[in-house]
Amino acid sequence: MFKGHCFPKAIILQAVYFKLRFSLSYRDVEELLSIRRINVDHATIQRWVFKFTPLVEQQFSKRKKTVGRRWRLDETYIKVKGQWRYLYRALIKKEIL
Repeated sequence: MFKGHCFPKAIILQAVYFKLRFSLSYRDVEELLSIRRINVDHATIQRWVFKFTPLVEQQFSKRKKTVGRRWRLDETYIKVKGQWRYLYRALIKKEIL
């Protein structure tokens, strides 16, 4: 999938990671890479993001751990520094197989 690109796989994935994780603009990602002495145009980064985002999401969904299907929310009153406050707590019920 990465064959035919002028940059190594690690640089392409780093640029896509910066864009997706930190919600930076393409020009900001270009500037971050130029600090690391990697000269790439913002339009190229945009094409990388469009092309490789589905692959990154697919890999993340494979590694994502499943969470219990049932959960409940407990709430109670507690006294904090003389004032009554709500305390919320979410509980996940583990299923026994």
